Amino acid sequence: MVEESAESAKLWCGAAVVMAAFGGLRGRRAAASGIAALAVAQFLSNGVGKQLAHRPRPPRDWFPHDEVNDRPDSSSFPSGHTAAAVAFTAAVTPTWSAAGITLAVPTLLVSVERVQSGAHYSSDVAAGAALGLLSAWLTRQVPHLLRRRSRRHLCTGARIRPLRAVSGR
Repeated sequence: MVEESAESAKLWCGAAVVMAAFGGLRGRRAAASGIAALAVAQFLSNGVGKQLAHRPRPPRDWFPHDEVNDRPDSSSFPSGHTAAAVAFTAAVTPTWSAAGITLAVPTLLVSVERVQSGAHYSSDVAAGAALGLLSAWLTRQVPHLLRRRSRRHLCTGARIRPLRAVSGR
């Protein structure tokens, strides 16, 4: 059940909607951080990782249940579901710790289910979790780095010039 709701990030988008609707400013900030980190994690895991690593899924005969027939055909490495779950939860937690702790339960369930269902090896899930943590960290750091850069230019008197189209003149 958790795996089905995590499909296409439905679970995390639903959590973001609830946080934004009922959590006030803190909820909106947490939801925005979570969605941004989820997007970065999806790009890193599915857009980059799976394209670089063409790892086959675990052998079907290792799993004595029918769930193994419903797994995707894409590369096993890394787990995109785990990357998204960990990224969302890790990005939400610094802003709203109670929500982050609550989200840790489905995040853990999704991660365990990916191995149990035969969709991933444990190392795929571990790599997905690492990408999720990296995505959450990047999402939280980039705004600070951008602000620091603009402050440095303001303090030194340097002007940031707008980009102009290159002309032949």
